[in-house]
Amino acid sequence: MRTCLLIALVAASVTGACTSKKQPPVAAHSPLADSADQIMYGASFILTDKGLSRAQMVGDTLYFFDDNTRVESENPHITFFTATGAKDAVLTALHGTSNTRTNNMIARRNVVVVSEDGRRLTTQELIYNQQKNEISSDSAFVLTEPNRRLEGVGFRSDPNMKNIQILSGAKGIARGISTAPSAPSTTPSASSTRASPPASAPTNAPPPKR
Repeated sequence: MRTCLLIALVAASVTGACTSKKQPPVAAHSPLADSADQIMYGASFILTDKGLSRAQMVGDTLYFFDDNTRVESENPHITFFTATGAKDAVLTALHGTSNTRTNNMIARRNVVVVSEDGRRLTTQELIYNQQKNEISSDSAFVLTEPNRRLEGVGFRSDPNMKNIQILSGAKGIARGISTAPSAPSTTPSASSTRASPPASAPTNAPPPKR
């Protein structure tokens, strides 16, 4: 009986010691990993146009599908370049989808684009068209500059955001002056300012003297 009790106590102490140890953290498993053709970590690739580098994408994790023609990326970091090879702007997001045939990309969630000269655009989804060298979105966005703030729903622009076309709901502030519509004009209407016609002469007035 004493031997059995001693064995039980030893087993209990060993079990308690095992359970008291801190378990190592378990990395989150992405469902993309189950069906991906290939997985790369910390990889990058260049988007070219007629031999010129127009953008470089780096991702924490890249998942390749459809014979490596579709790439799903986590935390993509994209650097845009001008036609002369100079750095133009940088895009970051939580997720991205790229087509290696067209070199087009869709960035999703917490998308931020920062140009080299200080413009900053935020939105939840953005499309990069490599053939047009254009970024666009149908989602709400905010664009800030040193002296201006614009917002709206949907836009088309070059990656540097120098020429931006707002699709709808455009409003903003420039140098402290709001671009919202002003109050209705208080100028009197045309009917209230029109002069009355002169009164006709009396019919019984004497004829003019010769």
